[in-house]
Amino acid sequence: MHRLAQAFVNSRRALARGLRSEPAIRQEIICLLLAIPLSFVLTTDSWRRAALLGVLLALLAIELLNTGLEKLCDRLHPDQHADIGYVKDLGSAAVLMGITFAALLWLTALWQWLDHVL
Repeated sequence: MHRLAQAFVNSRRALARGLRSEPAIRQEIICLLLAIPLSFVLTTDSWRRAALLGVLLALLAIELLNTGLEKLCDRLHPDQHADIGYVKDLGSAAVLMGITFAALLWLTALWQWLDHVL
């Protein structure tokens, strides 16, 4: 139980630091907070709501991993280097795939909601 509590404390500390220092993390958390009430508007189905919010949590997780990767790369090799740039680009591409997946899911939910409303 102690290890779980310590993991929670470490995660909370990392999220707080990310919120203070990383604009992308701030933007994604703001989107997540705005998405919570919006998910209740778009669907009454709890599984769809969980999917809509879950994809944003997954996107945040990808962003956190990408940020960690970038920080590590900068620490290991502060100068520009082609291989380090490639690693960072791969992390950025992972974030792009997460954004694409989130957009696909949210646009589908919006489309279905509009079809139902209109």
